[in-house]
Amino acid sequence: MKKTLQVAVTALAVLALVATASIAQDERPASPMGSAATQVDGKWIDVSYSRPILRGRADIFGSGESFGKKLNAGAPVWRAGANASTRITSEVDLMIGDTKVAAGEYSLFIDLKEGAWTAIISSQAHMEKPDRAKMAEGITWGSYGYSEDHDVARAPMMVVAGENTIDQLTYVFSDMSADGGNLVLVWGKQIGVLPFTFAK
Repeated sequence: MKKTLQVAVTALAVLALVATASIAQDERPASPMGSAATQVDGKWIDVSYSRPILRGRADIFGSGESFGKKLNAGAPVWRAGANASTRITSEVDLMIGDTKVAAGEYSLFIDLKEGAWTAIISSQAHMEKPDRAKMAEGITWGSYGYSEDHDVARAPMMVVAGENTIDQLTYVFSDMSADGGNLVLVWGKQIGVLPFTFAK
């Protein structure tokens, strides 16, 4: 699986470079938007997210008790990207862990522990630009204002160390079949894999 993931990530990185080649340097945001998509029986599953870059930071995740703390930046969980919440939209019902997630649009958060990540699918309202008043009303920006009261599903992710350092956070779908597949996040040397199946 590790080799397959590395090949997929390399191919995706090349495509992302080609897609942004025509954008002038001064027009790019610090964490450009990205997306990953797949299709099953004519129905789409999409992930949209901001793509932070390492910018020379050797160990963005940290280790031990401090693992993930920099990425959370004071929020209770990681936004699984940068800026606004990472969003997952599915036109088909999914099974994530033991939970059926109805077709729709959700936020994707990750509870980071070293070697043990938990994916969180949330129905909590979100906003594209930060507004403290709205956060006080329970609307998230990134993962600020996150509340587990809106969790739709939580599921453990497989976590492996990659051989290469991936400079820009990237999502990719892997090993797709008629039964399901994996949503894969790679950044630095960390690879997090969220398996899912299609609900029957």
